[in-house]
Amino acid sequence: MNLPQSVRLVEVGPRDGLQNEKQPISVADKVRLVEDLTAAGLRYIEVGSFVSPKWVPQMAGSAEVFAGIQRQPGITYAALTPNLKGFEAALEARVEEVAVFAAASEAFSQKNINCSIAESLQRFVPLLEAAKAESVRVRGYVSCVLGCPYDGEIAPAQVASVARELHAMGCYEVSLGDTIGTGTAGKTRHLIETVARDVPHHLLAGHFHDTYGQALANIYASLLEGISVFDSSVAGLGGCPYAKGATGNVASEDVLYLLQGLGIDTGIDMDGLVAAGQRICEVLGKANGSRVARARLSR
Repeated sequence: MNLPQSVRLVEVGPRDGLQNEKQPISVADKVRLVEDLTAAGLRYIEVGSFVSPKWVPQMAGSAEVFAGIQRQPGITYAALTPNLKGFEAALEARVEEVAVFAAASEAFSQKNINCSIAESLQRFVPLLEAAKAESVRVRGYVSCVLGCPYDGEIAPAQVASVARELHAMGCYEVSLGDTIGTGTAGKTRHLIETVARDVPHHLLAGHFHDTYGQALANIYASLLEGISVFDSSVAGLGGCPYAKGATGNVASEDVLYLLQGLGIDTGIDMDGLVAAGQRICEVLGKANGSRVARARLSR
């Protein structure tokens, strides 16, 4: 069994985790979350999103969050930028890496960003050109890779097509997202085998939601396929405003426990991670979504 010796966790809690919360969250609390995650040893943190507050109210103030955090050397503080305007705002906030997102489902693309997949990809061209000129790295997301709330099953070849386009346009890494959390281990392995014919394994990442309780199984299946980068959210925060019923991202604490059990290095301190997740849950007034955190906190 050839598993990766080390894995990079992309912490999406401050962005993907908080974007679906209903109550207002202060800039100070967002800054504290990012700094808690930094202290726990996360090397990649998605801090916010430069998208219109009209569509995602919780991401208002992302520039202030970037201004408030104490950036540490060797750590990537990234932001989601859906278009050129968002990228320019991120640049003003001194963001050094951004992400763009496309869907593998036509219906989801229309519901999420009001355009077709092809149109969404075309919108990224000026953004990627500007990013290259400014030496800003761009990461790509593909959503609904293992199912869509509107289109149902998604063909792996369709996912591969979108991933190939993002890579060709200049995305250094493409994250494959099971947005509604319906994927299973066998389908995950088949998906990666298909996509990897166009985008090499070392340029792919996994992004799993735990709606059906399959996220950890899918991560293990991905490890077996040679994937060594995974997106996760502290305390299992998150969901998707455009996918009814989709629960949070897989909890960073639960993924870390799995990886530690497999002897895979991440450089992350479990105690610090659990503390960071519990603190933001107390701010939000909600239960911690990590099984590992709940177990450790109840001891």
